[in-house]
Amino acid sequence: MVGWDSGATLAERFRAHAGDATHLYGCAMRGMAADWEAGGPVRQVCAGYEDAPSGSALQLRLLAGVFRLVLAGEAPELVPYYRCLGGDRPPAEAWPVMRQVVGAHVAELRDALAVAPQTNEVGRSAALLVGLFDLVAETGVRHVRLLELGASAGLNLLLDRFGFAGEGWRWGPPSSPLQLEGAVEGPLRTEELVVVDRTGCDLAPVDPTTEQGRRLLTSFVWPFDLHRHARLAAALEVAAAGPARVDRAGAAAWLPGELAGGAATGAGAEVLTVVWQSVTGLYWPAAEVAAVEATLAEAGGRMLLGRVTMEYDPDEGSGSGTGGAQPSTAPAVRTELWRPGSPRRRRLLGTAHDHGIPVRLR
Repeated sequence: MVGWDSGATLAERFRAHAGDATHLYGCAMRGMAADWEAGGPVRQVCAGYEDAPSGSALQLRLLAGVFRLVLAGEAPELVPYYRCLGGDRPPAEAWPVMRQVVGAHVAELRDALAVAPQTNEVGRSAALLVGLFDLVAETGVRHVRLLELGASAGLNLLLDRFGFAGEGWRWGPPSSPLQLEGAVEGPLRTEELVVVDRTGCDLAPVDPTTEQGRRLLTSFVWPFDLHRHARLAAALEVAAAGPARVDRAGAAAWLPGELAGGAATGAGAEVLTVVWQSVTGLYWPAAEVAAVEATLAEAGGRMLLGRVTMEYDPDEGSGSGTGGAQPSTAPAVRTELWRPGSPRRRRLLGTAHDHGIPVRLR
């Protein structure tokens, strides 16, 4: 199989990503590769992107652009191939139909290549919940202020409006549209907590209350991953009743201002500020990573501050800030806690599936 090296042609990258997969996108990417080599509409769409970094995942941007056309009703002939829309036609028959759609929408799909892949995997809220339980149990502080770095649409900031369940336990409102069953593997002690404030930042925040925002998030979820589509749809229903605020900013520029006020209080009670991120550090430049770490260390010297991360080992795969191939290991779920006058406490809680569920405790 051709690797993900930057010297590979787009066709080679498409085939490498497709492998021998028989699902819709596997068949489509092999068709895209052949069409690019033959000088077809895929070659027209991708003109000028021949030297795009492999980490830009051009194939996923193109497929998401096609998916948005389907969701907008502009490519009804493809609906029978999209399982999340009720389609049941064989994936192996889809490419000739998709090729016609690509040829009819070259300009729109060229615009789609400028849109970086962005999902808001709400299953990752299970990792945040496990981390919050750990920090609340350690500090005894049950009022929590959440700050998310790389928040996308801010769906995971709404975790207290989701239901979670595992063996012998249940947490969250049972009436929530989103019920995350089997969220955690291993013994877990739940904690009562109250989210008193929630906000996040993202370079390109998505508004989940708009049709455009919902369509964008949906388009980056592979159409045959039905459980992910069901979770996203339920989370979008929750967000419609009151979304979290997500500011357009990078983590290093945004976080110092949010932590500048020192210790927060809510309704007369002490508040634990928790900074949260999931599978974002992998894509940050090294300077961004260093700046965030420095900000946390400085703030932790003067306030009660927690952190929950669900991240791959930065030494795995291509490393932080390269935007290259995803590491092969599962992302680790960790917490950190700073208290003025005390050393930082760090704890590895377990690992998580790429999409969050299940979290496997140590």
